[in-house]
Amino acid sequence: MTQQILSETLTEMKYSEHLKELRKRLIYSIATVLTIFLLLLPLAQHNYHFLAQPLISRLPKNSTMIATDVMSTFLAPFKLNIYFAILLAIPFILYQFWRFIAPALYQSERKFGVALVLSSIGLFYLGLLFAYYLILPLALNFFVLASPDNVLPMTDINSYLDFCLKLFLAFGIAFQIPVLTYILIFIGILSIQQLEHYRKHIIVLFFFIAMFITPPDIFSMLALAVPMWLLFELGLWITKMTSPK
Repeated sequence: MTQQILSETLTEMKYSEHLKELRKRLIYSIATVLTIFLLLLPLAQHNYHFLAQPLISRLPKNSTMIATDVMSTFLAPFKLNIYFAILLAIPFILYQFWRFIAPALYQSERKFGVALVLSSIGLFYLGLLFAYYLILPLALNFFVLASPDNVLPMTDINSYLDFCLKLFLAFGIAFQIPVLTYILIFIGILSIQQLEHYRKHIIVLFFFIAMFITPPDIFSMLALAVPMWLLFELGLWITKMTSPK
């Protein structure tokens, strides 16, 4: 009886230690986001100008961006500053998460986890850059050229921010396809043979997803669907090269 109580006490202490460790990692992550946010705060207006530059450079001469709310000129750069802080803090946040779960993993699992996390971060940032420098200009060209002759396009700063965030998030997630493909095969949910057999169906699915995610023009859709297809093939190829015979 005494040994059972002692065992329960030890288990409870270990559980409380896990909670303390988790709380510490969360505090570190939130503190990092707040620190980056405060450091970027003086640059909030400049950062929004950087985001809006692709649109401003394509607007007609007599057109400009507008604010339909009194507080929009303050809130839009403020919100963007928060998103920038989170975006820059992602590697540190994932590092804290890794420090929390790493003690429970074997050495081989740690190497595997580090490779996946680093690949995921790199692909996510690559997706953001791809969306900003290629997809966003294509979409803005389409919207500006598609506007009727008697309509002067004037975009609200909040609406433009929401549009960009959705676009960037969609491409950041889409660029996770190689990591997702590798994980699904590695844990046994799917096999290489199954993915190769249904390759045509998967490619059609990519085009179907791109049709809903991207702006309504063929160039933006192709600019997402084709990279998704290539990233899928990359993930499949990496799995073939690294999986045991």
